[in-house]
Amino acid sequence: MTQPLITDDERAPNERPVAAVASRHLNVTTPAGSGTVPVFANGDWLAPTREVRRAVILIHGRLRNGDTYFDLAQRSCALAGGSAADTLLIVPQFLATADVQAHALPPSTLHWDWTGWMGGENAEGPAPISSFDVLDAILHTLAWREQFASLAEVVIAGHSGGAQVVQRYAVVARSEAPLTARGIALRYVVANPSSYVYFDAMRPVASGSFAEFDRAACPSFNRWKYGLEDLPAYACDAGRAVSAAALEARYAQRDVTVLLGGADCDPQHPALDRSCAAQTQGNHRLGRGLAYARYMTVRHPEGLATHRTFVIDGVGHDAKGIFASPEGLAALFGTGP
Repeated sequence: MTQPLITDDERAPNERPVAAVASRHLNVTTPAGSGTVPVFANGDWLAPTREVRRAVILIHGRLRNGDTYFDLAQRSCALAGGSAADTLLIVPQFLATADVQAHALPPSTLHWDWTGWMGGENAEGPAPISSFDVLDAILHTLAWREQFASLAEVVIAGHSGGAQVVQRYAVVARSEAPLTARGIALRYVVANPSSYVYFDAMRPVASGSFAEFDRAACPSFNRWKYGLEDLPAYACDAGRAVSAAALEARYAQRDVTVLLGGADCDPQHPALDRSCAAQTQGNHRLGRGLAYARYMTVRHPEGLATHRTFVIDGVGHDAKGIFASPEGLAALFGTGP
């Protein structure tokens, strides 16, 4: 029987093998071990690319369809007037165990459960490496002066499940220093995630303000990836979790753009996280995103100069609509169509 085609529709079931796997691979090595990750890219980015001025790392959604997101990245880049000569596009692919089996991939290929990679959890094999470690490895590669002599900016972006990766990574990332030392700007673009990391027990209430949530109503509401309890191993320093204050201070200083579809407001969307922990943040993605923007503003009355939130009118849960919009193009490539 012919299997149904896997598209970029986030409503489609994600618990089945992907249709395509990238042919190139990135080696990732940590103290816990090593492995490889498939990567789509618009050129041999591991060879000298001295003229590239911008690198855009785009994270796929829960379907793990890196090929679709790579096509989207190329189309958006063309709309913004960019090309492979000046803009490097990188789409890492966080595969599930079933993907590795279905495509008979090398045993070195890192693989997670269906969605664990979204929160930075460790791979199931061949080594306990976090999806955040993969992003660290990409950033370390881009920091090579000899290879990327003209690089001025790196953008890490994601939509839906990919946006969950990016928002969490913006909170706990620890590999900015090599880029910063070279004066390379690093920006995070978060589009239509189902949830966010909160820094305390406050959650939005019907009035639009915030109140401490009753843990008895949802005991897991403040656990990672919704809050800072039970942080993943990646966020621990020498086995000890980094403090909430330190993580929030770092996040507040980072350059973060949140893009929200004005029509992404279906509380019954099949791909929406409807766990009790997610529901404490709002009824749908648009509401959750706007509430989180208010939350950060309340916590930082002095202002968040490098944080911004845009609502893209008329766009639902649609990566193409978000990233092809003027706001999306500006966030990814620093320009409009």
